Amino acid sequence: MISLNRFKYKLVALITVFSMAVSGAFASDNADPHATEGAGEKKGFNAKEVILGHVKDAHDWHVLSIGDSHWTVPLPVIIYNPERGLSVFSSSKFHHGHDAYDGYRLLDAHYMEHHHLDKKQYTEGSIIAVDANDQPTGAKIYDLSMTKNITFMIIAAILLVVIMLNVAKAYRIRGHRQAPKGLQSLIEPVIIFMRDEVVKPNIPGKKGDKYVPLILTIFFFILINNLMGLLPGSANVTGNIAVTAALALISFVVMMASTNRHFWGHIFNPPVPLGVKFILAPVELIGVFTKPVSLMIRLFANILAGHIIILSIISLVFIFGSLNKVAGYGFLPITILFNIVMMMLELLVAFIQAFIFANLTAVFIGQAMEHEGHHDAHH
Repeated sequence: MISLNRFKYKLVALITVFSMAVSGAFASDNADPHATEGAGEKKGFNAKEVILGHVKDAHDWHVLSIGDSHWTVPLPVIIYNPERGLSVFSSSKFHHGHDAYDGYRLLDAHYMEHHHLDKKQYTEGSIIAVDANDQPTGAKIYDLSMTKNITFMIIAAILLVVIMLNVAKAYRIRGHRQAPKGLQSLIEPVIIFMRDEVVKPNIPGKKGDKYVPLILTIFFFILINNLMGLLPGSANVTGNIAVTAALALISFVVMMASTNRHFWGHIFNPPVPLGVKFILAPVELIGVFTKPVSLMIRLFANILAGHIIILSIISLVFIFGSLNKVAGYGFLPITILFNIVMMMLELLVAFIQAFIFANLTAVFIGQAMEHEGHHDAHH
């Protein structure tokens, strides 16, 4: 067992070092095509631009950069214009924001600076309508494109379905009396733990069984996206507040659908003296809406912060390297060491945040279904 644990630690360390090396090459060259475009000379390394470029969503999937070679996967651009109708084309038509196509343009820093666009009104990386002279028209358009985050969410959903179908197939072949093998032996303890230690203790009675698939889906979907987000060139899905807001909204809708009259009676008529009711009732009502907000912010902030820290540590190599090449190479071992620690921590955070989101969802649903007398005993 000891030798196996040592092997796993060494394997994770080697994978982490490889990931950091690839991510470093990606980070160092990713700024070049944007930072130098339209300039008379090559600009220095811009850590802010590189870090924000990695954690933000994009209309193409930038996989890797080595020197002047860039591997990018174009994604479908789907624009609906109320005046012109639907337009569908590849994001490669924009040439990384250098050209307009079919009356639309992907905004980049150079275009926004050259046309003096207000950053409060226009966002870098978004698509706007332009005229024949490449000037913004201000027309209202709806961007329904397959962005990098959406693509990775679809990949995560496919992986989730494939994993669960394979586990279900293993049960059909071997039955529940035989010892699990392979992928089934890895997933089964997690499913049993989530069912027996998360769902059933928090959601009372037999009603908890029907919520097990929902809680398991939330847990594995978030976990898969968290783990994929640690891979070089991947998307920062759960570090995007729009994604975590959608997940929190799903939890909120299920929670509201599970409420009963005792729940709302406790909100609007809490078991406290009359004078306190006028103070406590609004607080309890606000608490109903702050629960999904806390789910949204917690997952978003933890995942985004981890990615920014890792990219910031990587950027230090190129910041020192821009001052002195010897200093850059000298700081490389320190960067690798720090990132090994951070990647190990992020692996732990990936599991913890998925568990916390699923666990709190079960807790909130259970609170909405609590029977009469429970609150009285609690108070």
